[in-house]
Amino acid sequence: MAAADVASFEDFYRTQADRVYRALALSLGDAELARDATAEAMARAYARWSHVSRVDNPGGWVYRIGLNWATSWWRRRRREHPLPADLDPAAAPVDADAVTVLAALRRLDTRSRAVVVCRVLLDLSTAQTAAVLGVAEGTVKSRLARALAMLRTSLTEEAS
Repeated sequence: MAAADVASFEDFYRTQADRVYRALALSLGDAELARDATAEAMARAYARWSHVSRVDNPGGWVYRIGLNWATSWWRRRRREHPLPADLDPAAAPVDADAVTVLAALRRLDTRSRAVVVCRVLLDLSTAQTAAVLGVAEGTVKSRLARALAMLRTSLTEEAS
């Protein structure tokens, strides 16, 4: 890899690794698995940096690779991990409102959480989210609408 490419990847890693980790931690519900998935995805991005650096959203690409890696890991073990009650403090804010939102996110299934994370936390467009998650744009829209409705209901019940 050329020195310019190495420097380009180092800049990318410095600005995106924590963001991807947090998104994966929220989507996967397992901070340790998210660390492993982020490391694996970043290693794969480094190995393919000449390609990855040219995609529309390299951070989204890395997120998707991490999500795929974690899904494969889960399949090998034939189980899905629930979102733990005590996520790593680095994975999510710790103020009271954030704890309430995190509790509501725990009630969503992994696919719905992934759409919410992509659209809200990573600020991806519907088209980018669809590409990152490998689903149709209509699927993103419907999952997001259902997830947000469930979050609204959960948050309204918490406020009562």
